[in-house]
Amino acid sequence: MFDPILRRLVDPPLNAAGRRLAASGLHADTVTLAGFAVGLGGAAAIVFGHGWIALALILLNRLADGLDGALARAGRQTDRGGYLDIVLDFFFYGAVPFAFALAAPQANGLAAAALLLAFYMNGASFLAFAIMAEKRRLSTEAQGRKSLYYLGGLAEGGETIAVFAAMCLFPGWFPALAYGFALLCTISALARVAMVMQMLDD
Repeated sequence: MFDPILRRLVDPPLNAAGRRLAASGLHADTVTLAGFAVGLGGAAAIVFGHGWIALALILLNRLADGLDGALARAGRQTDRGGYLDIVLDFFFYGAVPFAFALAAPQANGLAAAALLLAFYMNGASFLAFAIMAEKRRLSTEAQGRKSLYYLGGLAEGGETIAVFAAMCLFPGWFPALAYGFALLCTISALARVAMVMQMLDD
């Protein structure tokens, strides 16, 4: 929901950094893979109860996610890079609630399952439309220049990172935060489905 506003703030410095990194010969896929490894480190830190370390690594993961796109735009965007970026993003998003479930199965397991279900619904509605958009030759740059059609919603990257940060800082609140964000993600997914059904009405 807030991603378009955030992008106007973060894209200029990210694009400038991307141009400098591209000039140095760094490849966007390298940043994508490194960022994913850092994100998994954040999930591991959650499992072992190191919330501040987890938060730092999660924020570094998100920084890498912004930088790889800026690098690609400064050089040459590829379908392989776009695919790798979105797939590893979804892997990372799933790893965080799973890590909280591993850290405290009795307290967090059901809430983590609810959040993962909501993530699954959100991802399915998002990616299925991207396929239909490609088939119909639809395009948008409302969320920046992407490798696929990016249809926004109530729960996007900015909201997800804010919730993940709160979970890392206040792990005892994980069930309440997870259930609340699962509800927001579910509403976002259902709203996206309703919107797409109208857009694709033949």
